Amino acid sequence: MRIGNANTCLAAFVIAAAVAGSVNAEDWQARLAKELPVLGHRNWIVVADSAYPKQSAPGIETVDTGDGQIEVLSHVLDAIKKATHVRAVVMMDAELTSVSEKDAPGVTAYRASLKKLLDQKQVKVMLHEEIIGSLDESARLFNILLLKTRMTIPYTSVFLQLDCAYWDGDKEKRLRIALENKK
Repeated sequence: MRIGNANTCLAAFVIAAAVAGSVNAEDWQARLAKELPVLGHRNWIVVADSAYPKQSAPGIETVDTGDGQIEVLSHVLDAIKKATHVRAVVMMDAELTSVSEKDAPGVTAYRASLKKLLDQKQVKVMLHEEIIGSLDESARLFNILLLKTRMTIPYTSVFLQLDCAYWDGDKEKRLRIALENKK
């Protein structure tokens, strides 16, 4: 009788674990759909490789997607494109251009997929530590949603700093001039 109960418990555990795993895979999409409407200018979304650390700043929330880098990034970019209130300033690590296929098998194919996905988008390429510094500074005041993927190639994280979609630097400059002229 005990063996039967143990097998029943084991089967229930396996089913629960499988359900939890499949829910987790969709959780990040639901989380993004919930968070994106309240994110705005100065918030960030990071699509990170699997070794990206869980940061301790209170404004940074890390979510394990369980999915591939290109798949997650594509979904995030589509969601931002559909949003009327924000646009993404895309930042990538400068180190990625020098990572060799010998040291990181698959990097060439990844760069090609990334280039295709980011076609027509302006991308800021900076040293990894510079991007992390900006992210850390932003996390002091603003929220960051960090979506970890299964990617196992270094320097592949893509940083999306959100900006206002309906207001840009030129409009802000004209506004400031108008305010100065009223003095």
